Amino acid sequence: MKSYWLKPDSGKTALEFRDVPQPEPGPGQILLKMHAASMNRGELIVGHAVKTGGPAKAAGGEGAGEVAKLGEGVSSFKTGDRVMGRCSGAFAEYSLIDAREALAVPKNLSWEEAASIPLVFMVVHDMLIAQGKLKAGEWLLVTGISSGVGVAALQTAKALGAKVIGTSGSQDKLDKLKGMGLDAGIRTRSGDFADAVMKATGGKGANLVVNNVGGSVFPETIRALAYEGRHATIGYVDGVLKAEIDIETLHTKRLTLFGVSNRLRTPEQRAVTVRGFAADVLPFIAAGKIKPLVDRVFPFAELPAAKAYMESNAQVGKIAVRIPG
Repeated sequence: MKSYWLKPDSGKTALEFRDVPQPEPGPGQILLKMHAASMNRGELIVGHAVKTGGPAKAAGGEGAGEVAKLGEGVSSFKTGDRVMGRCSGAFAEYSLIDAREALAVPKNLSWEEAASIPLVFMVVHDMLIAQGKLKAGEWLLVTGISSGVGVAALQTAKALGAKVIGTSGSQDKLDKLKGMGLDAGIRTRSGDFADAVMKATGGKGANLVVNNVGGSVFPETIRALAYEGRHATIGYVDGVLKAEIDIETLHTKRLTLFGVSNRLRTPEQRAVTVRGFAADVLPFIAAGKIKPLVDRVFPFAELPAAKAYMESNAQVGKIAVRIPG
C-alpha cells in the first residue's frame, strides 16, 4: 500500500513516500481503509514525532475511513462502518486504530471534516473540560487562536457558554474568527497582550489560558490570568522550551498550571479521554452546533504541498488530505 513517512532532516522533518505491506489488525485493533487524514503542526517539529538521528516514522496521527477488517475481540463495529479516530500512520491507504479510540462518524460530517476532529477536539476536551474546568460565563484566552487546536478551543468554549479572547499576528484571521464567536481579538505575535486581556475582562483576567505558542509568551499568559486561573500548555511552536515563572503571582493568585500531551499516556488513559469527548463534545458536533473548520483540502499525492502550506502559517483551522479509493 502507499504511505508517507516522516524523517528528521537537518533539524526539520521531511516526507518520504513508500510502498509498504498492508497491516493486519491485532487483538483489539481495527484496520481502516482511509478516506481522509489531517495535518497536525506538532508532528512536523523534530522532537515531537521523530527524534534527531532516529528512524523514520509513519506520518499522520488522525483520520477517518471505512472498517476493512476487525481484530480479535472487536465487536463494537462491523465491516463498512464509517470510523474516525487517532491512529498512527494515517497518511496511508490503510491504517490501524485501537478499537477503544475509534468513534462512529456522525452522519452530518464529510470524510475531511471527520478526519479533522479526533486529535484536536480530544486535546481541547482535555484542557477545557477535564483539566481546565471551563464554565459558562468564564473567559478563555487562546494564544495562536487560528491554529487547528485554537479554532477547536474557540468552538468548544462557545458551545459551553464561555467568552473567548484570541491572539494572532493576522488581523484577517481574527476577523474571520469573530464571525465564529470570538469575543475579543488581539493582533500580536509577541508577549505583549496581558493589558489588553485585562481590559477586555474588566480588569479580572482570563479564567483559563491555552498556550499554543510556547515559552516566548509564557510570562505574559501568567500575567493575563485571573485569581484562581488555570493555565494549559499545549505546544511550543516557537521552539522556546523554557521560561521564567513569577512565583509571587503563582502564589498570590492561587494559579493552576498543567500540561496537555498524549506522548506518555497509556492506551487506557487515552481511552478515558475518548469516552469523555464522546459524552461532552461529540453531541455538539453531531447536532451541528460545532462544525469542524477545514481551511483547505489537498489530494493525497500532494501531501508535501500540504506540509508546506501548514509551515507557511496561512491556514485558519485544519488542513485535510483526501485519500483516494
